[in-house]
Amino acid sequence: MKYEKADIVLISNNIFTGRDDSPIKGYIVIQGNKIKKVGTGNQYQEYVQEDTQVINVGDRLITAGFADVHTFFTGYAIYHIGVDFSGIETISQFIEHLEKNVKAKENHATIFGHGWNHQKAKLDGLEKLLNQEYPDRGIIVFAADRSTCIMNKKAREQYLFTPDECYPEAYYRIMKEYLNDASFIEKEWKDYMFLLNSKGVTSVKEMGFDDFYGFDDFLKQKEEKEELNLRVHFMSQPVGEGMNIQHGKKMREKFRGDFVRFSGYNRMTDGTISSMQGDLLEPYENTNINCSIEIDYDLLTKEVLEADKNDFRFSLHAQGDGAVRKALDIYDKCKKIDGKLVNRHAITDMEFSNPIDLKRMGQLGAIGEIYFQIMSLDPAEIVKSNIDRTIGRVRSQYYWNRRGMIDSGVVLSGATDLPLMIPDIPEAVYHSCGGYFPEGGEAFNKNNTIELSELLKAFTIGGQINLGMEDKLGTLEEGKLADIAVLEKNLFEVAMEEIRDVNVVLTIVDGKVVYDNLKNGGNEL
Repeated sequence: MKYEKADIVLISNNIFTGRDDSPIKGYIVIQGNKIKKVGTGNQYQEYVQEDTQVINVGDRLITAGFADVHTFFTGYAIYHIGVDFSGIETISQFIEHLEKNVKAKENHATIFGHGWNHQKAKLDGLEKLLNQEYPDRGIIVFAADRSTCIMNKKAREQYLFTPDECYPEAYYRIMKEYLNDASFIEKEWKDYMFLLNSKGVTSVKEMGFDDFYGFDDFLKQKEEKEELNLRVHFMSQPVGEGMNIQHGKKMREKFRGDFVRFSGYNRMTDGTISSMQGDLLEPYENTNINCSIEIDYDLLTKEVLEADKNDFRFSLHAQGDGAVRKALDIYDKCKKIDGKLVNRHAITDMEFSNPIDLKRMGQLGAIGEIYFQIMSLDPAEIVKSNIDRTIGRVRSQYYWNRRGMIDSGVVLSGATDLPLMIPDIPEAVYHSCGGYFPEGGEAFNKNNTIELSELLKAFTIGGQINLGMEDKLGTLEEGKLADIAVLEKNLFEVAMEEIRDVNVVLTIVDGKVVYDNLKNGGNEL
């Protein structure tokens, strides 16, 4: 007999359902926006009718769609804002390019730019010239590597930060302008969704500052028009004001569907260990310093408990083992059932942690939001030198201890801090399963690495547990929403030195193909 018609049937020799640790040979039947059946053999033929799309991807690996649980669209967009200064190497070129692209000087609107290569084009003396030529108009040009920016005096006065503080928590005032520029943000969001879909990402947890400066209205419009190829759970990170519970309550009511939801609140605690801003349990090597910055743990405690009282979740960004412990101290005061947190509070990054606290974290049920690609940013020589200088060889054994987290029962989820990193699951495998720095060589803290299946689960079911969507997403099972990624090779059979070259070739969101780069490699039957 014929079953109800399938819209899409995917066939593969390697389907990673997320329920087991190894792929199976079989098929996935999609009806509408849901998975109707996952099976082996040829039973899928019962669902095939004339207009069913049957795609046989051969040995390619199929997984549930990936979730990136720490992203900043606001940070991604700002590096495409205004005039493109890439290729500019001299002050004269800069001024000529500026004047060519700027409207009349009497217009007092800020001039924004991006793409400046600050390592190649030093442009010493430029700010003084800009102050003379544009005394009443702010000018800000962001560096291509997002590390700094060019600013004239007017811009510093207007936005209250400097090139030394060129990071989102400092330049948040600019967001009020570009997030409400419809012509700019429409294209940026479309490009952003395409970028993430091309990496197999189907869900994100977006960090938005304060009340998101009206961007929630943009998301609501996209949701109502069914123009989202990406599920968005957004969090409020207080920067210009304190935590706003009433705003959170409004957002919780405003977004109740499967594409956009309000996820709670996010706060920074400490900074990087390399800058000695990470909060440590024991002092930095050859110093009496545990942390070089002041951290208002009383404020953090007050906000987390208020959020928890109102059934909102919180994520605390902690890098040092001292900050991790204090984050757990705060969460330990939150509501629990049978010792487990009622609300799914998380700790982000966890660069350096103590095994005692990992066990405690697992017992509490706090979720880890882990930067699995973080080793891609710097060569081994620089990282190891910084580790030796700051915490020393003995403590370094607990650096990036993902193995200890999983063995302690901590649910891990994948994060990138985009635009710091662009999600790339094969690259994450290379660094967190292989333990390698970009140049390869000897693995770093090999005992702390995790298995491929564990990493895939972190980016699929782990991410959806983080987002509270594990009943609908995160594994390939009957009845779940059809969010699916297909990689061009079976990662379980690719050599580690070649795994970074593997790409995503097909992405499905809510039962619809949103990214297709199979290049006729998938045989439609």
